[in-house]
Amino acid sequence: MSNGSTAIAAAPGGELDPCFVDGRRMLVAGIAERYSGSNAGIPEQWRRFAPQIAKIPDQAGAATYGVIFDSLKNAYSFGYLSGVEVSSVARLPKEFCHLEIPAQRYAVFTHRDHLSALPRTMQAIMREWLPNSRHELVKDGADFFERYGDEFDPRTGTGAVELWIPIKH
Repeated sequence: MSNGSTAIAAAPGGELDPCFVDGRRMLVAGIAERYSGSNAGIPEQWRRFAPQIAKIPDQAGAATYGVIFDSLKNAYSFGYLSGVEVSSVARLPKEFCHLEIPAQRYAVFTHRDHLSALPRTMQAIMREWLPNSRHELVKDGADFFERYGDEFDPRTGTGAVELWIPIKH
């Protein structure tokens, strides 16, 4: 996904210091749910999706993604897709959906705290970093996505999680 750059840590309560990456187009497929007022159902969504990881037709790579969509339209409702990158959607299970992530510029932050603190890091990015940066959100496509790579341990909720925020050049 990246151009070879590595995200710099976003320390909770500290300075948010992203790297900037020109991301390529990708397809993310998995299970999507809509949430209103609370994101409390997301862990259960991941529990339902996890047994299917590595069995998905045309899966590309081992990373998993949490894609947030439609949150910019309504502050109290959003869609969340637990998924993996795929090279094609033709053979996906019928209960799966997919989103296309367009090629675009991203500010990439690394969250290193426990997964339960992820909303706090996102809030700091959107309420502190973004308004004080010279950047503007891209409002077409996915609102942002979480990338869970090799460093993340889903059993403990610890390890690095990258937060990819689409920005205008």
